[in-house]
Amino acid sequence: SQLAKHGDVFINDAFGTSHRCHASNVGVVPFFSQKGIGFLVENELKYLDKAIKDPARPFVVILGGAKIKGKLDLILKLVEIADFVLIGGGMAFTFLKAKGKEVGNSLVDDSMIPDAKKILSHARINSVKIILPVDVIVSESMDTPHSRQTVSVSEIPKTMGGFDIGPETLQHFNSFLAYARTILWNGPMGVFEQEGFENGTKQLAESLAKKGDHDRIVIVGGGDTAAAVNLFGLADSMSHVSTGGGASLELLSGNLLPAVSAL
Repeated sequence: SQLAKHGDVFINDAFGTSHRCHASNVGVVPFFSQKGIGFLVENELKYLDKAIKDPARPFVVILGGAKIKGKLDLILKLVEIADFVLIGGGMAFTFLKAKGKEVGNSLVDDSMIPDAKKILSHARINSVKIILPVDVIVSESMDTPHSRQTVSVSEIPKTMGGFDIGPETLQHFNSFLAYARTILWNGPMGVFEQEGFENGTKQLAESLAKKGDHDRIVIVGGGDTAAAVNLFGLADSMSHVSTGGGASLELLSGNLLPAVSAL
């Protein structure tokens, strides 16, 4: 009530905090008779809500980033509604290990292997194809890109880890993206901030930025992915770049956003 005394009309245009319940975005709402969402929140809801409720098909999801943890609900939701799910980034190695692959010193969250198996099983039940990398860029460490080499995911040296998807994987991913009508991308394909491991993310972004022979919607979600497309100067070529990290994940997972529901 104290906050409400400072205004006559309440407009929430902070999508990035809409998944949080605070006095400033939820508690204050009942004290205003005139209230609503702003244009940014309206645009976010328009693209993200449609992506999970009524996507133009084929609907292809691209997932990346370091870990599955924190995205489990999102992934389980997406393998119910997507046609294809392409997985790169660090999280791909947890899935590869769940399928019995040796991944060397690549980033793996062993505690999430049972969840990775659950996701793979859930996808099969829903007839959704999960596409994993077929080759990767490996190196002795993230700080030694000079030692990098491209190898098949079946031939990752024990002393090396994967830090980016390889060219065959990118080509394979593009074969699914070429005919997609709705594309949702969350998570980079490698350590794009590090020179030598940026190509997978950059070339994927360039591919998505191209106008194909048919209309398609390309939605970019997540802070790291948004940072990547901005770094490569391609943000304006995407249909929508979400400003929400956690808020985007919550909405795409099928959950209500407290700050939006309050209005």
